[in-house]
Amino acid sequence: MNRPVVVGVDGSPPSLLAAEHAARAAVLRSRPLHLVHGYLHPLGYGVPVNPYDVGLPAPTEEAQKMLETTAADLAERCPGLVVEVRQVAGGPGATLVEESRRAELVVVGSRGLGGFAGLLLGSVGTQVAAHAHCPVLVVRPAEEPIPVAGPVLVGVDGSEPAELAVGYAADEAARRGDGLVLVHVQPPDGAGPVADGTTGAHAATGAESAELLATAAAAVRGSHPGLAVEERMLRAPEAEQALVEASGDAALVVVGSRGRGGFAGLLLGSVSQSLVQHARCPVLVARPYGHAR
Repeated sequence: MNRPVVVGVDGSPPSLLAAEHAARAAVLRSRPLHLVHGYLHPLGYGVPVNPYDVGLPAPTEEAQKMLETTAADLAERCPGLVVEVRQVAGGPGATLVEESRRAELVVVGSRGLGGFAGLLLGSVGTQVAAHAHCPVLVVRPAEEPIPVAGPVLVGVDGSEPAELAVGYAADEAARRGDGLVLVHVQPPDGAGPVADGTTGAHAATGAESAELLATAAAAVRGSHPGLAVEERMLRAPEAEQALVEASGDAALVVVGSRGRGGFAGLLLGSVSQSLVQHARCPVLVARPYGHAR
């Protein structure tokens, strides 16, 4: 099944930037690109204002022209890229989650207008990242061009979702021809109450953290020979603070859907919210693939 890369487009500058990222992702993956416009307000999807009027509005010529113009521009800049466009009578979150069932990747911008309003900072972005049936690329910052240099950064905490994220990050780094940076965050030295035996406990924690990084690095080197892999131990009071800072020299940050320890609640908690709103590069949420239908 030739799963496409899917992106929500509404004509706003951030959504057009997301489409550029999606086109690049499609080229790297040798996949077709689908531009989708959901033209119903999220609250109107399935909830008619008039209970006696269950009809849906028709797609608009203006939106169709916007989609076709965007598709032509991307196809011209990316020779060989196959682009399809479609308007869908649905709210943005529901539309993209449904599209994700048959997608290789879903790309969302940081802000939008019309059918994709508040795509990142509102509930829609959270809905897509939490419920998509494939990985989700969150394009940010909205005002920055596509990063052309820098490694792929991923957090390691020993959890199963983090292992999935490491695998996705290694694949992405290999596609881009860039290096991979594995990061583990520990509390600062001296953090927390001091008690007898604390030094030994901190030493054990440090050893365990180093082993986590070494194990992840060995797995990546085994599956991706030749890929440059860096192991990086960071100390910070909060994992999100460390990752946001580390994202400054990265081309992409990859996060798991959930985590534990330093990366607890990586998708739905504060760490995820901080990354998708404050990371200094795009963020890939490593959602597992569901079953297409």
